[in-house]
Amino acid sequence: MNLKRLFLYPLLVSVALSAVIGIGVVLFGDFGSFEVRVLMTTLTVTATSILGLACGAFFETGRGRLLPMAGIVITVIAAVMTLLIIWDVGDDSTVFVKAASTAMLLAVSCSHLSLLSLARLDRRFAWTLTAAHICVWTLTAIILYLMWFEPQSDSDTVTRIIAVLSILIASVTVATPVLHKLSRTDRTLEQIDAEIDELEARIDRLRQEKVRMENNDNT
Repeated sequence: MNLKRLFLYPLLVSVALSAVIGIGVVLFGDFGSFEVRVLMTTLTVTATSILGLACGAFFETGRGRLLPMAGIVITVIAAVMTLLIIWDVGDDSTVFVKAASTAMLLAVSCSHLSLLSLARLDRRFAWTLTAAHICVWTLTAIILYLMWFEPQSDSDTVTRIIAVLSILIASVTVATPVLHKLSRTDRTLEQIDAEIDELEARIDRLRQEKVRMENNDNT
């Protein structure tokens, strides 16, 4: 199964629908509650597809399974719960809204880390990915704690910690593509072997897809 293609088609359709709705509002000026819900639905599908693409891209590299698969599953769950809220099915329950927000946050975290994990880093730069995991999951845990328990405190320590973690995550995110480029200039034999294995796995998937297409044509 091509996970990237699975999320790419809904992305294209949702973007097209959002454009049509936007043009309709501009031309006819009618933007009621139903139109708002339809637009929010298409935007939800768009966001779900983007997060799914990020996880699917990392999954297909073969260098990680648990993180991208968890991200895909949680992303789909978050999308379903969000749609229920948009269409006034589950928005009356505070617990349901918090659960949906939790799923959204976890989906974004998994997708973000999946994108960073696409980079091939030398051992001297590998610590940055570990740092990204620590910062992202720590920030996620803090936000979830605040969301669910709503502690009352006059201290701004937590706010400062959130700000510091956000800055660190942004820094690592910006630096990762640069470190990826630097790592490619001095590749090791292990990295070359890993790339060969990845390409061979890709070739095998393409051959299997070709066989399926040929079988479909014959039938």
